[in-house]
Amino acid sequence: MFLDRRSMMAGTLALLASAPALAKKAAARSWYDRAIIIDGLGGVGDPYAPETQTRIGERAWAETRASGVTAVNQTILPVGNVPNPWADFQQGITDADALISANPDHLLKVSKIEDIKLAKQSGRVGVIYGTQDTAMVGESLDRLAEMKKRGIRIVQLTYNLRNLSGDGALEPRNAGISKLGRDTIARIEQEKLLLDLSHGGARTIAEAIAAATRPLTISHTGSRALYDHPRNVSDESMKAVADKGGVVGVYFMPFLVASSHPVAEDLLRHIEHVANLVGEDHISVGTDNGIVPQPLDEEAKKQLRKWQQERIDRGIAAPGEGLDIYPMVEELNRPDRFQVVVAALSKRGWSDSRLEKLFGANLVRLYGEVWG
Repeated sequence: MFLDRRSMMAGTLALLASAPALAKKAAARSWYDRAIIIDGLGGVGDPYAPETQTRIGERAWAETRASGVTAVNQTILPVGNVPNPWADFQQGITDADALISANPDHLLKVSKIEDIKLAKQSGRVGVIYGTQDTAMVGESLDRLAEMKKRGIRIVQLTYNLRNLSGDGALEPRNAGISKLGRDTIARIEQEKLLLDLSHGGARTIAEAIAAATRPLTISHTGSRALYDHPRNVSDESMKAVADKGGVVGVYFMPFLVASSHPVAEDLLRHIEHVANLVGEDHISVGTDNGIVPQPLDEEAKKQLRKWQQERIDRGIAAPGEGLDIYPMVEELNRPDRFQVVVAALSKRGWSDSRLEKLFGANLVRLYGEVWG
């Protein structure tokens, strides 16, 4: 049966109108309450507090708890080719440690898979440190060992631009990985860190998967078969990740559709396409959003436009990004976004066990295998 976009949107609006009841029904299911729920690329914090405040406020923590998220892969900056990426990285990890130190009753730094289970048991959120670039590593591969000591557990090879390891998603030459990139992958694997190929150029992703000898991830992306965008990944590469025991995460981002304004139905299409392609044991979610909804009052919109302009000026903004395009699926900009998606997929016939794999169990398995 063919549905045009207007019909799809009408159906989505109907879904969201019933979302509170559906989400309540989904949340009442014992598996979600018991399960470890992981956002494979997200963020924890308090968007309602001043930037200088490290203590998470009551409202932000209540919404974090309402999300049901157990653990999140939190990016330690920088990304892109900044003047002194190693110094910026050191500051970024210091800031992340300060956030956790200010919230010991809410947050737990994850060093091993048991920490994620402890976070679940203690009612905290496990924070998994990851990078979205290796620009801070460059030719100094021993830095990967130092990064591991500081808490890094996931390393993304490239961001949108070219670094010494390879070409990012926006590089027009699509030149793939370098010899240093192969050495970097080998050292990432030697250190038992998880290799992430999100933001890579198509050839970089394909060559890096071929070079990898251990399970890996593309933590946050969409299907290029559904929308041909440089931040999305081909069916062939997704299947290759799965063939090596890895996991592909679907994001809640504008790059799901050509308009840059995806609705919930668009996200569901990408999730179902990837799941059918790679199998239920090799898919996850990596929202690329914060756990707490992004405020969209006038001041918040002003800050979003400022942030987006900085990305444009640095040349790291992907096609479809813009000053009034928000980095999210706006209909799902809510604390219970996962429960809403669970309810929608359950209505489409997804079993509880399949949903549990999508929302965390596959990443628990992957992290455990890679970290040891």
